Amino acid sequence: MSKKSALIGPLMLDVPGQELTAEDREVLSHPLVGGVILFTRNYRDPEQLKALCDGILAVKKSPRLLLAVDHEGGRVQRFRVGFSRIPAMGSLGKLFIEDAERACVDAREQGLTIAREISSYGIDLCFAPVLDRDCGVSTIIGDRAFSQDTETIVRLASAFRSGLNELGLAATGKHFPGHGAVAADSHLELPIDRRSEEEIRATDLVPFKRLIDEGVESLMMAHIRYPAVDQTPASLSVKWIETILRGELGFEGALFCDDLSMNGAAAVGTMEERARLALAAGCDMLPVCNDRAAAVALLDALKDVKPSKAGSERLKKLYRREPK
Repeated sequence: MSKKSALIGPLMLDVPGQELTAEDREVLSHPLVGGVILFTRNYRDPEQLKALCDGILAVKKSPRLLLAVDHEGGRVQRFRVGFSRIPAMGSLGKLFIEDAERACVDAREQGLTIAREISSYGIDLCFAPVLDRDCGVSTIIGDRAFSQDTETIVRLASAFRSGLNELGLAATGKHFPGHGAVAADSHLELPIDRRSEEEIRATDLVPFKRLIDEGVESLMMAHIRYPAVDQTPASLSVKWIETILRGELGFEGALFCDDLSMNGAAAVGTMEERARLALAAGCDMLPVCNDRAAAVALLDALKDVKPSKAGSERLKKLYRREPK
């Protein structure tokens, strides 16, 4: 492998087991690898998880790898035994209708709980909150979303983020510009959202804009095509990322592509083509999950790519911090 880089690399990979192998360490030491995402298969018990996380964080020192997990609550919580059970965020949206103040307090408490528990293992990011609207058509989003109502989403997501932030974790809003209005699952195919640009801006973009204005630290893109705006999927689109997200909405934080191994991304070409499109569009970090052979081949295919200084600086702001 090449010499270690002083910049955070743009690829986020996974590991297959519960302990690091020599191959894992070699792959993760590559200068293009800047992060690791954990899955349920990586967890047996708290002691094993701590050893695994310590091993991953020891692979690189300057800068170290970012460590992430999908830990939203409800259906998407990778670690369960020995961890608090986090409810689906949609339950907070229902509570908000009855008692908005209580729902916001509960949302903040869930953020605090997640931050307290995962940060104790050295994990930086829980890849939450979901800012998508639950429009009643997406089974893959559904009750992962707080609500269909934009104001409810903003209030609860802001409270949730405040809990993460209080204990030193950054938030990652997802999936820009909104995944809740399509029935197709982007893990399996490329969904197409045929709504007008005006409708998308008046609805789905509202929670993202409000959280951006509040300083949300990072966002994750959606593998969805919105033909009224651009024929390229949003996750790989210069128009969505540079023109709208960075330019019009003023987002200055770190930007994650969604997993490039998903079929929603595969629709546009090979793994190398997807990765180059995502980088050219402005994504700072590209997860490539559940396919070690493809990840290793991609590292070789991108040997001409250098980690971005600007992207690295944005990603460094996502490292967990000691609570104030």
